[in-house]
Amino acid sequence: MSRTIELEIEAIGAGGAGVGRDADGRVVFVQRTAPGETVRATVVEHKARWARAELVSISRPAPERRDAPCRFYDRCGGCTLEHLHYPAQLAAKARIVADALSRIGGLDVAPPEVVASPTEFQYRNRVSFTLARLRDGRVLAGFHELGRPDRVLDIDETCLVPEAPVAEAWGALRRAWGRNAARLPSGDRLRLTLRGTAAGRTALLVQGGFGPGHADELLPRVPTLDAVWHQPRPELEPRLLAGQERLAESWCDEELSLGGAIFLQVNRAAAALLEEHVMAVAGDVSGSTVVDAYCGVGLHARRLARRGARVTGIELDPQAVREARRGAPSAHFVTATVEGALADALPADLVVLNPPRAGVAPEAVDSLLAQPPARLIYISCDPATLARDLKRLAPQFDLSSIRCFDLFPQTSHVETVVELVCCTT
Repeated sequence: MSRTIELEIEAIGAGGAGVGRDADGRVVFVQRTAPGETVRATVVEHKARWARAELVSISRPAPERRDAPCRFYDRCGGCTLEHLHYPAQLAAKARIVADALSRIGGLDVAPPEVVASPTEFQYRNRVSFTLARLRDGRVLAGFHELGRPDRVLDIDETCLVPEAPVAEAWGALRRAWGRNAARLPSGDRLRLTLRGTAAGRTALLVQGGFGPGHADELLPRVPTLDAVWHQPRPELEPRLLAGQERLAESWCDEELSLGGAIFLQVNRAAAALLEEHVMAVAGDVSGSTVVDAYCGVGLHARRLARRGARVTGIELDPQAVREARRGAPSAHFVTATVEGALADALPADLVVLNPPRAGVAPEAVDSLLAQPPARLIYISCDPATLARDLKRLAPQFDLSSIRCFDLFPQTSHVETVVELVCCTT
């Protein structure tokens, strides 16, 4: 049976919810709240050590609170911190990182600096939407509803997070896909990812579903759309359905040729600041042996190779490896998992780790402990897995520096760059 409680919100948790404590000491998570607020909330999920509640009213608002600019924010689960002024978002993320490093990693660190994104809105060059075909013939396409991940909230081009060309392409695509989205592959649910370039061109990746649909009919109806790709299952390489095989992209000082599901950071302006910091931390690498693990298209490998390093890049995605080799012909690239290839790439003077949200595989950590490089640069998109991995690496490495970058304004996500130095050499 649900009940309504009054809470003092103490902090923002890793998922973006405010954190308070019930009268019995149980932690309670309440979305759309801010530290320092007194709120009334209805408990909707009750566990032994924690509970989840939905906001009913705010008895005492925090000065950091604002009216969310986006008209979808009340129901949308895509953003979680839009009700906070931007400096308060940055402060919350710093505390999230420090808390994870302390609670999980056993490290005593002050809340680190979080470098602000140059743009608070319209920053995403890549956005993924869920498309659901309903039994009555209607189509919903957007983000999952707040607290109801099984439901899709219909989102149009007025969403505030995509770059303007991506938002415009999304609006045009919604108008172009036809009745029951028949021009897209069939299936009850699809994942649609729109990518935009610096020049304002776009590509669409459709994940899930069956058959090609009539993708060729989309290109003339969406003026900026240059390609439509389809990936029926995650283990398959994307297949081009219509348009150009490669999408030209200018990324800071690099000219890239992208296809399919190749990964790039979603916030090009904030990513430029992060990448500049990584190169500054790397310093003089002339004559050094460097491993760029989870290297993607080899952005770091290219720059380090140009600085005179002997670089080995490791990446599982064959499309990304082909692009990395094209852009850094003097570097050596291996198409493999990091855990499968890292031991053979060591020893090294410097290892750059840029893993997915799951963090570094245990086998890769074992390789680093067995053959520790002089330095590690770890780029993380998840404070919890970063903290876990730093604890695993602690027998051989000390934390030297930490800086965060806000690549995801309006959400609780944050990118963290740490430098580790070997403590046993």
